[in-house]
Amino acid sequence: MAAPRAVWKGFLKVGSVSCAVKLVGATSEAGKVHFKILNREDGLPVKSAYIDEQTGDVVPSEDQIKGYEADKGDFLEIEPKDIKKLKLTSQHTLEVEGFVAIDDIDTRYLEKPYYLIPADGAALEAFTVLREAMAAERVAARSCVVLYQRGREVVIQPYGKGMLLTELRTHNEMVSESSVFDDLKVPIYDKDLLEIAGLLIDKKVTKFDPSKFEDTYEDALIAMIDAKRKGKKPPKAAPPPKENVVNLASILKKSLAKEGIKSRAKPARKSA
Repeated sequence: MAAPRAVWKGFLKVGSVSCAVKLVGATSEAGKVHFKILNREDGLPVKSAYIDEQTGDVVPSEDQIKGYEADKGDFLEIEPKDIKKLKLTSQHTLEVEGFVAIDDIDTRYLEKPYYLIPADGAALEAFTVLREAMAAERVAARSCVVLYQRGREVVIQPYGKGMLLTELRTHNEMVSESSVFDDLKVPIYDKDLLEIAGLLIDKKVTKFDPSKFEDTYEDALIAMIDAKRKGKKPPKAAPPPKENVVNLASILKKSLAKEGIKSRAKPARKSA
């Protein structure tokens, strides 16, 4: 199997220490089901095209240009060369701006991962020393990189024999949790229910093992496609979710009994 292709090559720089590195994508869409859009009348694939809103004519790629709507209906034309001239960050260097404790990283900001490895044998020693020092201190490096003509904030942390570089969402992209949580009411509930729920949770505690994860939607798509290919009826739809629980204590106790767990809690009052 051929080694994954690097998506970026450059240098990792910490103070006066630098080493040649490269980025390799850590995710793949190869296993996903992909659809084409067909013409319902003849069953043939159709192509997407950019249409002039006023004339209705198809605009060929060589006549397309990016535009920024400064005012309603008033656009500023942006040439590709104008974007390429922007060098807010170095295109070839991961300059470490600082280190943060790995435990302090807010996982909401983590977006897309890449593997970071030495670009050649000469970089191996410096790369290894930096990785091991970061692992010992349990820190991640803060930096930025230009990928696909766009500067991206990133964190870099030790991972196995290499490192993991993860693109970060910006603060402006995040919805404030207070705008969602502030209106939530805290209900009055029987404290004994916490012990019952805790017993149920303890029974189901397991290790984080992504190899056991299943994409049920993707599996359902494959099953439906396979049925159509064989001329069979598609699988039945999943049943709709049940209504909200009315008697939480009763449901929790039934769950415990199903798992073979005996509750030590006193009989719980009926929940609101």
